Amino acid sequence: MRKTLALLLAALVSAGSAFAQSYPQKPIRIIVPFAAGGIADTFARSIGQKLNETWSQPVVVENRTGAGGNIGAEVVAKSPPDGYTLVMGNIGTHALNVSLFQQLPFDPVRDFVPVALVLEADGLLVVHPSIPVASVEELILLARSKPGSLAYGSAGIGTTSHLAGELFKYMARVEITHVPYKGNVPAITDLLGGQIQMIFATMPTVLPHVKAGKLKALASIRSSRTKALPELPTVSETLRGFDANNWIGLFAPAGTPSHVVQLLNAEVVKAMNTPEMRKRVETEGATFSPMNAEQFADFVRKEVVEWGKIIRAAGITAQ
Repeated sequence: MRKTLALLLAALVSAGSAFAQSYPQKPIRIIVPFAAGGIADTFARSIGQKLNETWSQPVVVENRTGAGGNIGAEVVAKSPPDGYTLVMGNIGTHALNVSLFQQLPFDPVRDFVPVALVLEADGLLVVHPSIPVASVEELILLARSKPGSLAYGSAGIGTTSHLAGELFKYMARVEITHVPYKGNVPAITDLLGGQIQMIFATMPTVLPHVKAGKLKALASIRSSRTKALPELPTVSETLRGFDANNWIGLFAPAGTPSHVVQLLNAEVVKAMNTPEMRKRVETEGATFSPMNAEQFADFVRKEVVEWGKIIRAAGITAQ
């Protein structure tokens, strides 16, 4: 009897191993719910190329834009959970939108399996040089002394640059005015011109202006200091717990077999650790911190909860 059970167990293990090795047997599709040329699109294509080189299977990247990324994400949420349809989501599709939109066609936690965190974008709190502050603490004191007189720009309602400002207001207990723009470029243009006084922006969009002396960087808006400006403190060194990182990651439909998720995670981490990809991450002013699938899932759940608190407290809804 014991011999029979042992043989049966061995057969099951062998079958499971063979099934794992059989993936992938056909082309893989990565949906990017944003426009071509953006950071999610470029890294989806780079990772797709690495997967193709490893597995000799085509990896097709397809842009499905609209509704803040919700259209493309919904396609994947409703796809067969077999590992052949993935989405390059971001903080918006998988952490913010569930609180911003009244009717979301998917649940970012229930309907997806987080596969791999791809990168976290560094960002800066910068002010116009005319603002007489040299630190976050001084900025808070100035804002408290003149409630509503300072204005910060953002790339639009519900964007990470907007929510970083709301998080700052909430934690610092200050009143600063939000001015939404249609993208980062016009917001930074007005900041350079002095029409607004401050912005919370991703590194590549503001660092050249900081280096040229046209803008003044006060702090990194992530919880850790940025490699690009290692002497610059973080906002969290003044406001403990402040963390406004922008991130992208790969997701699969809920129910995707665990061994497929683990295999994909291992290959994405391997791809991101190549010198070529690490250089690209650095060029984007970003950071790659390897996580296994379980760690990434915990990370996403925490992001949903924490940003949900800020969105509800500020009464923000998608427009």
